Amino acid sequence: MASLTPLSGALGHRRAAHLLRRASFRFTKAKVDELAGMTASQAAANILIAPPLQIAQPVYDNPATTTVDNITWLVPSGLALPAEDFVLRRYIMGWWINEALYDPGITQKMTLFFHQYMIVSATAFGNTHFFDYLSLLRWGALGNFKKLATKLVADNCMLRYLNNQQNTKNSPNENFAREFFELFTIGKGPQAGQGDYTNYTEEDIVQVARVFTGFRTRQQRDLLDPETGIPQGTVALNQHDTGDKTFSERFQKTKIIGAKTANDMWLELNAFVNMVFAQEEVARNFCRRLYRWLVSKNITPEIETDIIEPLATTFRVGNYEIKPVVKQLLQSQHFFDADDSDNADEIIGGMISSPLQMLLHAYTFFNVPIPSPTANPKLHYENFYSNAVLTCILGPAGFPLFLPSDVAGYPGYYQEPEFSRQWFNSSTIIARYKFPQQLLTGKVSYGSNPNASIYTQLNIVNWVKSSGFFSAPSDPYALVQELLNYMLPEVIDNDRFNYFYQDVFLDNLPPADWTYEWQNYVSSGNQTEVKIPLERLINAIMYAPEFQTF
Repeated sequence: MASLTPLSGALGHRRAAHLLRRASFRFTKAKVDELAGMTASQAAANILIAPPLQIAQPVYDNPATTTVDNITWLVPSGLALPAEDFVLRRYIMGWWINEALYDPGITQKMTLFFHQYMIVSATAFGNTHFFDYLSLLRWGALGNFKKLATKLVADNCMLRYLNNQQNTKNSPNENFAREFFELFTIGKGPQAGQGDYTNYTEEDIVQVARVFTGFRTRQQRDLLDPETGIPQGTVALNQHDTGDKTFSERFQKTKIIGAKTANDMWLELNAFVNMVFAQEEVARNFCRRLYRWLVSKNITPEIETDIIEPLATTFRVGNYEIKPVVKQLLQSQHFFDADDSDNADEIIGGMISSPLQMLLHAYTFFNVPIPSPTANPKLHYENFYSNAVLTCILGPAGFPLFLPSDVAGYPGYYQEPEFSRQWFNSSTIIARYKFPQQLLTGKVSYGSNPNASIYTQLNIVNWVKSSGFFSAPSDPYALVQELLNYMLPEVIDNDRFNYFYQDVFLDNLPPADWTYEWQNYVSSGNQTEVKIPLERLINAIMYAPEFQTF
């Protein structure tokens, strides 16, 4: 029986590594070791601590386009956007990835969860509005889902992306209304009849569109949400349908009183959201998506009964606070695959890493140096994150981050029945397998240059010598064992270990050869004879099927 009962005792290495892989984009030996000594409840609480931002906004070193401290590009409210709109939009993407890189907990992972859940494209509106959208997702990532869903109705990027600019009382546009039901909150459910999706009807969509009429984007960023302090859109009463809105029996024939003033439009919106969140299916739909994000794509009848329903109850009773639900799941026996007789059969190592997760886990695990955003913003944002990471690594690997092909998001997160297997297919496998070599050489193919710099590189020999990771670098058996224990989600059998140890690392030479070569390197400083086997080992591990999973 699947169980949400908290796991007892200290986590230990294997389970601590599992928790960190699933919950965070930052994967380090130090954090795994820290969590290993905690109970599941303590570790989950630790992961749920939201850290301060590394830097409040992207830095831009062109004083001609900024008036704030001569370093920040994000314009003060009320001013026109900078001319370099496309370039600076990539600055925002790089800024977000860098924050994910340094977040030791789950905040940025949950921010991406809500981006996939309530998606917009980075090109939907101005770049400052996209920054505001990401700021709102971070604000709500571990807060209150009901509040976040409400505030996103007035988000400038969301309003533009889902065509609410065209939604008027005389010419209603149902796009935003449909997605608010189907993707953001209650979900469709099985088809129950013509125009009836079990959880709502086509007529309900018509009524929601009427509620949303008159909500408009605002170019200037001078209207701030009073709770978040984040710029939002506005309302135009002359474009709003002021009539009452009556919903179907799916919503108990609730009547929403039409707003007669601009201020009442916000009250009408709140009344509508209250009606939607009064439906139990909203909590279930959220918990299923959270489960697939953190645990497994497989929701069996047993999981629905023993995991989803209790989580949904916690969610509803807690007035849609996100953090208690996430904590209940992350500390559970089920999350650690400890609620049945076979604790190595389905969850740990049961998902395929997205290209973003694979990249950030590698960068943080090996402590790869990242160009400084303050010392050299152009190198950090344009050369490294925009040109190298976004364009040359994530894009070809099938993850055009913040540039989804449609409102459903990225196929690896939603497309049944494959889900995460979408990250590893015939069109992305070549780019995915290039990453280890890119990491070790610091080179990537970009445009007509097959050896363009990615502006960072893993010096594997220096890392083995100086990181403090290894108990005895001169001992080849211990070196390979310690590396595999952290780089792979599960303990491998002896035959698989011997493949990495004997065939790959030692190249079937005696262990004493490595010990001699390492000692010779330490005394002489010549890396040649130790670099080749170390790079061979890293390549083999990162090519391995086990490494692709988490």
